[in-house]
Amino acid sequence: MPDAAPRRPWLVLAICCMSLLIVSLDNTILNVALPAIQRDLHTSVSGLQWTVDAYTLVLASLLMLSGSTADRVGRRRVFQIGLVVFTAASLLCSLAPGLGWLVVARMLQAVGGSMLNPVAMSIISNTFTDSRQRARAIGVWSGVVGISMAAGPIVGGALVESAGWRAVFWINVPIGLAALFLTRRYVPESRAPRPRRVDPVGQVLVIVLLTTLTYAIIESPERGWTSPLVVGCAAAALGALLGLLWYEPRRTDPLIELRFFRSAPFAGATVIAVAAFASLGGFLFVSSLYLQNVRGLTPLHAGLFMLPMAVMALLTAPVSGRMVASRGPRVPLLLAGTALCASAVLQALTYSEHLPTAVLVVAYLLFGTGFGLVNAPITNTAVSGMPRSQAGVAAAVASTSRQIGQSLGVAVVGALMAGGAYAHTAAFTDAGRTAWWIIAGCGAAVLVTGTLTSGRWARETALRTAERLAAEETPGAPGTPEVPGTPEVPGASGTKETKETVNT
Repeated sequence: MPDAAPRRPWLVLAICCMSLLIVSLDNTILNVALPAIQRDLHTSVSGLQWTVDAYTLVLASLLMLSGSTADRVGRRRVFQIGLVVFTAASLLCSLAPGLGWLVVARMLQAVGGSMLNPVAMSIISNTFTDSRQRARAIGVWSGVVGISMAAGPIVGGALVESAGWRAVFWINVPIGLAALFLTRRYVPESRAPRPRRVDPVGQVLVIVLLTTLTYAIIESPERGWTSPLVVGCAAAALGALLGLLWYEPRRTDPLIELRFFRSAPFAGATVIAVAAFASLGGFLFVSSLYLQNVRGLTPLHAGLFMLPMAVMALLTAPVSGRMVASRGPRVPLLLAGTALCASAVLQALTYSEHLPTAVLVVAYLLFGTGFGLVNAPITNTAVSGMPRSQAGVAAAVASTSRQIGQSLGVAVVGALMAGGAYAHTAAFTDAGRTAWWIIAGCGAAVLVTGTLTSGRWARETALRTAERLAAEETPGAPGTPEVPGTPEVPGASGTKETKETVNT
């Protein structure tokens, strides 16, 4: 079917969104099922943490490899492998006889998950070649996160109550199989025209950096920042980072193009992704503890209570995509940072055991609005203006930034709340106020970074970076590369279309 993708771009988008749905839904559903898993498998709280954190650790470590591999060997091929691995691992999770088996199966899930979202984003980037259509498509893509937030706690609670915790993994199987069939039928193959050489040193350095950094973040609340293990992991992460900064620019085909970060919008999108998802991780953590430990709600009722946040994220994501398409990323970024900051400040100023429900709902609505608005501009900026031959790597940087940000948010807020989580209510609310001020700081970071990296100066750095990358990859190619942050730049597609090989 040679013309399948051009005639059905929105079907390709829907197929890619199915992969995002099962990955996002898996996380929200799992949180609801943790108490049932603890009772059935007779595990400790730390065991439950590793059920979640093992997935995060492996996913963050492999996103870069999966993105660059897809650019080399074929995006559809890697995407299909990811669907097979994730679906099979979900089935293994449902059959796990003990905690150890469950953790290993979750790690295998993460291997498959690393091949889905960044690769799907690069497929979308190459399917929607018009910048306005791509921005709208990314808005729809971001809206799926809102769907998973809204449906996850409700679906998870219903499954756990009706069929047990193992059912939360069964739901991935039919969706994964359907996505696999549709991918083989309708998604065209695409890859870089010149296969890039493998960068084993860079990959090892990335794995060491992300693994040790994530482990240090996860373990620091329990072990302390002065623990030899935590200090050693932090030192290893710093050494790996310095090694990447020294080694990667000297490679002909580096795992990650550090030259991307010469573009202020791209660098800003990375920082904003970390700050926004740190605020999300902190928000979900502290809100879940507050609703269940202080207000005494069940997990299902707590999920329903946070429904206003999820609904607003769902509604504002496509709006943000249209705003990026018509006006660029500046307006949605400024609105997102303001809404996130306002939500956290409102709770920091009013936080108490008897916080009025109306105030809480307004704060959740504001947070959902900000989070829904922030995804489309950072995702669009991450993949726009970069050569399509490296779209997978660019998308993987954005996905990795999200993962690291969410881990950081949970770790910092978790360390802060650890002392008050099981103490008296006053200690919990005191710690909660400080946590909300930290989340407000993340919102302020989105606002400030969005302001600095979406203006004329930032667009000029993006243009220079895009022109330099295009000239180096295709010497003498005519046309002007597309500039992230503007709805359309004449000549963009003419420069880039020659760089991509598409087969069906």
